[in-house]
Amino acid sequence: MLSLGSGGAKSSKPSFVSYVTPEEIKLEKDPQKKEKHPDLLPGEVVFCSANPILKYTQDDLSQRGVFGTLLCTNFRVAFISDDAPQEEMSKTFKNKLYGENDIPLMCVDHIYGVYDEKRKLITGGLVKNKCPSKMIIHCKDLRVFQFCLTFSKEEDAKRIFQGIAHHCLEEKSLKCVFAFSYLRSTNPDHGKSSRKCITRLDSKSEMLRKREAIMFDSPEDWTQEMKRTKAQCRLVTENENFELSQRLPQYFVIPSALGDLFNYQGKGLPIWCWSHHSGCALFKASFPSMTQEDGDFQSHLDTMITAVARNYLYSVKTEDLSESLPTLQDIQQSYNKFKQYFLIDNTTDFWLSDVKWFSSLESSGWLDIIRQCLQKAVEVVECLEKDNTNVLITEEEGTDLCCVISSLAQIMLDPYYRTLMGFQSLVQKEWVAGCHAFLDRCNHLHQKDKECHSPVFLLFLECVWQLVQQHSPAFQFSETYLTVLSDSVHVPIFSTFLFNSAHHRESVMKAESPIAQSRPLSCPTVWDWSVQFDSKAQNFFFNPLYSEKVKHERTVRRPHKHKHQRQLSLPSSAFKTPTKKGFFKDETDSLKKMLRVKRISRWMGSPDSPVVASKEFYESWQQRPLDYHGLLLPSLDGPSVRVWMQRYLRWIPEVHIMGGGSVAIMTKLMELLSQVEDLKRVLEQRDPSLATQPDHPPPLHHRLPSFGSSGRLSSSFPFTYSRNRSFKPIIPTGLMQSLMVADNLANQEDETS
Repeated sequence: MLSLGSGGAKSSKPSFVSYVTPEEIKLEKDPQKKEKHPDLLPGEVVFCSANPILKYTQDDLSQRGVFGTLLCTNFRVAFISDDAPQEEMSKTFKNKLYGENDIPLMCVDHIYGVYDEKRKLITGGLVKNKCPSKMIIHCKDLRVFQFCLTFSKEEDAKRIFQGIAHHCLEEKSLKCVFAFSYLRSTNPDHGKSSRKCITRLDSKSEMLRKREAIMFDSPEDWTQEMKRTKAQCRLVTENENFELSQRLPQYFVIPSALGDLFNYQGKGLPIWCWSHHSGCALFKASFPSMTQEDGDFQSHLDTMITAVARNYLYSVKTEDLSESLPTLQDIQQSYNKFKQYFLIDNTTDFWLSDVKWFSSLESSGWLDIIRQCLQKAVEVVECLEKDNTNVLITEEEGTDLCCVISSLAQIMLDPYYRTLMGFQSLVQKEWVAGCHAFLDRCNHLHQKDKECHSPVFLLFLECVWQLVQQHSPAFQFSETYLTVLSDSVHVPIFSTFLFNSAHHRESVMKAESPIAQSRPLSCPTVWDWSVQFDSKAQNFFFNPLYSEKVKHERTVRRPHKHKHQRQLSLPSSAFKTPTKKGFFKDETDSLKKMLRVKRISRWMGSPDSPVVASKEFYESWQQRPLDYHGLLLPSLDGPSVRVWMQRYLRWIPEVHIMGGGSVAIMTKLMELLSQVEDLKRVLEQRDPSLATQPDHPPPLHHRLPSFGSSGRLSSSFPFTYSRNRSFKPIIPTGLMQSLMVADNLANQEDETS
C-alpha cells in the first residue's frame, strides 16, 4: 500500500533551505558563524552547544543536509539552522513550547552512534568512549534526527554528544525534570512581583482548565459525576490527607453497602467507575495474587464482591484482567517491535521494509493487543447494557489495564465522554485521579527497571482512535487531538503525566514549594492547551463530522430486560448477608441453590465463549437504528483494526500525498459546511424564529480552521506542510530491481501456500 502513495522522496530541485553535501563543504571557506540560540522558556538553561553541525535529511542516501547549531538545554535538544528562515507559508499549527527541530528530553527514546560506518546503541559505557562521526536520535513521537559531528571542533563535538547522551539517557531524579525549573523561575530583581504574576497566571490557567475538564480533585466534582450518572454509591473523603492509604485517590466512590472496611491498604477495595441508567455499575479493584494460606484476605475479598453485588439486584460478574489480557511486559515488547517499522533513517530502509510491511506489523502483535482490549471492553458493555449486571474488573495494581477497559467501556456507553470536555474529564477521573503510574510506565526518568515500563496510556489512545475512525460523527474531537495528546505525554511541563499517584503528586509538589509560599506549587495541566497552541491551532482538535445532539430530540431508551436470565458470580459467603426485602420473593432459595452450582461466570469459562457471545451482541446492535448518541460498539474483524496512520507516518515523506488524504476530504467538508451555514443565515433572515437560541452552543465548524487550498498541503497536515520541491516516489534503480525480485518471490510463496 505504501508504494502507491505519491510522497516525496528524492528531488533534483533546490528546497526551501540550502542543502549541502560533505563534499561541497570542502570547496567552501570555513567562515566562523556565530552560534544561534532559540528563544528560551522561563527556567530553561543551555548546557552545551556546537557549531557547525550538519543535520541530515532523510529523503535519500546522498548525505545532504543543512548546517546549524546543535545545543542541549534542561528542556530539549534543539537544532537551529544557519540559514535565514524563509516564510513559505504561515504555519497555523505551531507548538509554542518547541519547534519542529526541537526534541524535549523526555521525548528521546534511543541514541545511536555511528563508528566506522557501524551503528551502535549508546549506553552509559559508550558515552565516555570515542566521539562518533554521526549521532542518530530516535524520538518517542517517532521522529528521527541524524547529525554529523565531524565538521565541528573535536572538543565541541565530544561535549555536545556526551551532554545530550547524559541528559537524555542517564537516570535522574524527578527534581531534575524541567517542570520544576519552569515553575520556580522568577525574576531575581522582582521576586515578589514575579511570584504574584505567576499566581495570577496559575489562577487564570486553572479557570481555563476547569472549563475544559472536570479535574476530580474535590468532593464537589465527584458528587456532580454521581448525580449525572444517578449512582447509588458512597463518596469517601476520609483519605483527603492520605491517612487511609497512600495508594488510594484523595477522593473516591465505593458501594454503599461496604461500610467502613479499609483494610489491607485499599487492596481489594472496589472503586466505582460509572453507573448505568438501569442501576447496575462498573467497579475496579486491586486484587493481588494470593496463595492458599491467605484465608483472611480471601474472606476480605469475598466481602468486597458481596458489596458490589448488593449495589443492584444482588448480581455481579468479576473479571481478572491479569489472566485474560497481555501483561505489561508483553505490551512493552510488542510495541517495541511495532514502532521499529516507522523509525526510518533513509529512503532505502523504507523501501526495503515495504515488501513485507503489513505482515511485519501484524507479527509484532500490537494490533492484536488493541483488538483484545476492545473485545474485553465490549464484554463489559454487554454485561452492563444487555444483562444489567454489576461488573467488577480486577488486576494486581488496579491502575493499568483496569483504566484501559473501564475508560473504553464508558466511551462506548456514555456519549458525554465522546465530547472534548467529557473525554478530558474521563482521563482525569480514571487515569490521573485514579493513580495510574505515568512516571514509571512512560519511563520519564530513564530508570533501568524495565519491568515497570509499558505504554498503557498509548494503548488506550490507540483503542480510542479505532472507535473514532469507525464512528467519526459520534466524537467531538479529532484524530489530530489524539495525536497531540500522545505527544504531550513526553513534554516535561504538565503535571497530568508526571506522577505515579495523587499522593506522589501532593508530596513532591509540597516538598518543592518555597517555605515562604502559602500553598504548594501547581504545575499546568495538559488540558490548558493555550500553553502549547493558540486558538487557531486548537481548532484542529475539533471534528467537523461531529453530529451534535439537538436538545429537543433528547430521549431515554429503555433497555430490554430478561427476567432472571443472568448468570451470576457470587462467593458462598455472599449469602450470609440477608437479602433485600421482597427480593425475588419466593424464588430466593431456589436462586441461591442455582448460584451455588453456577458460581463460575461466563468470563471464567472457555476462552471462545465470550468472543462468540460478544459477536452476537454486536450483530444485534448493528440491526438497531444508528444513534451516535447511544451505545457505540467497534467492529473487531481483521481489516477493521487499522494502523494509526497520522501518528505513525506523519514524519515519513515517502508516504505523503500532496493535495490528497484526509486534508483533501476535510477541505471539501469545510466548503459544504460553509454553504450550509450561508443557507441557514438566509433562512434566519426570512424567519427570525429559526435563529439560534442564546444558550445554545455555537455551531462546531465556527471553531474549525480554514484549510485553504488542499493542493498545497500534504496528507500529513497539520503536522507537516508543503515544500517547494518535487514529491515523487522515486526508488533507486538497483533497489527497484531487488524489490521486484523479492516481490515476485513473495507472490510465489503466497500462491504455493
